[in-house]
Amino acid sequence: MTAGARIGHLVTSGRFSLDGGTWDVDNNVWIVGDDHEAIVIDAAHDADAIAEAVGDRRLTAIICTHAHNDHIDAAPALAARTGAPILLHGDDLPLWKQTHPDRMPDGELADGQVVTVAGIELTVLHTPGHAPGAVCLHAPALTALFSGDTLFAGGPGATGRSYSDFPTIVASIRDRLLTLPGETVVHTGHGETTTVSAEAPQLGEWVDRGY
Repeated sequence: MTAGARIGHLVTSGRFSLDGGTWDVDNNVWIVGDDHEAIVIDAAHDADAIAEAVGDRRLTAIICTHAHNDHIDAAPALAARTGAPILLHGDDLPLWKQTHPDRMPDGELADGQVVTVAGIELTVLHTPGHAPGAVCLHAPALTALFSGDTLFAGGPGATGRSYSDFPTIVASIRDRLLTLPGETVVHTGHGETTTVSAEAPQLGEWVDRGY
């Protein structure tokens, strides 16, 4: 195990529920840190498994890319176990309250905010569309973007449910994500990673298809 900052990853399984529907889903949970401290991006489904992956490192924050239940359902339990604060963009509080009506996040994320862990800076990019408070986290030193459900390998996140909007997500991706260096690796909320350069040529096709 090296002492430098690195990206850890685990997949947890559970259910996503919204607008009266429920679907079985596998979620990516990302852990950024070194041997001593870490942050968790999207505490999905299984607080025990996430805590085991963090190990004896100090967890400094639990960052929510958005507040759909499958990305936040384990956040309060993980926070109670570790003492780490839960951070969420304020525009997603209505969604958060559907899942955790009696437990508010501990702090709000803002566009341009910088979160630092293990000497690595992650800049918060507000990217509404999939959800009004959706954010991505850009870590240039790791050549990494943590995109939540804003951008996937092959297209933008879904916009067919409440609190989402297709033109808004396309604008977020075009203006905030596809302007990043092409070699940036996109670590998504579900499924495989991609790169900015792989997704950029498809923007017009997404619009034409009403993705």
